[in-house]
Parts: sequence; structure tokens; C-alpha cells
Amino acid sequence: MNENETQKIASLDTPYAKEQYLKFQKQHRQLIFKRRRLAALIAIAAFVAIVMGVQIFNEQRHLSELNEIKVKTVAESAKVDDRVADLRQDVKLLKDDNYVAKLARSRFYYSKDGELIFVLPDSANTSNKDKQTADEVVKSETAK
Repeated sequence: MNENETQKIASLDTPYAKEQYLKFQKQHRQLIFKRRRLAALIAIAAFVAIVMGVQIFNEQRHLSELNEIKVKTVAESAKVDDRVADLRQDVKLLKDDNYVAKLARSRFYYSKDGELIFVLPDSANTSNKDKQTADEVVKSETAK
């Protein structure tokens, strides 16, 4: 539009026009205020949601770490329980005098009067063999 056309439009200086203009300005200010208030509420809600989301994420990560520790601890506890059961069995066997005597004879090569001991180097795993030979000696002695 040209300047000529815009100059043809004039505002009315009547009290009614001024009143309507003031109403329009008041409504416009209220609309702007409502928009700002809504934007502030949305910003606060978004901030709270982000903070809560971060907290939930951190707690979830911490919970998964604790679950991993729990799994490791349960596995370790099972191993310890097995070891305790083995040690109790060993204690029970060591209370038997015959077993202790046979074990000493097989490990430390003690012999009874008139008994000959032959050592055969055929295995690298001597501790298991010693237990097995002690058990076999106990069984063979009880069979006689």
C-alpha cells in the first residue's frame, strides 16, 4: 500500500473508540501475561521432569550395580558353603584314628613293623592320589 492510501485512514477520537482501544490493549496485555505465565509453568514442569528423570536413571543404574554385586556375592557364598562342607567332611575324617594313621602312612611314608613301602612316581597330582591311597588303604585294612 502507498502512503496516500494509508493516510486516508484516520483514527476516531471519540470516547467510544478510545474505550474500545483501551479494552483491546487490556485484553492484549492479559493475553501476553497468560502466555508468559503458561510458558513459566511449562518451564518449571519441564525442569522438574528432567530432575526426576535424572534421579530415576541414577537409581536404576545403582540398582543394576547392586544386583551385579548380589549375584557375585551369592556365587561366592555358594563356593564358600561348598568349601565349608568339604572342610567339615575333612574334620570328620580326621577324627577317625584309622584314617589319620593311614593318611600319615601314605603321605609321610610311615610303615608298620614288617611292612614295605614302594613309591611309584606315576602322577603329578600327588595330593589327590595321597587321599585316594589313604582311603584305599583304610578300605583294604577293614576288608582283612
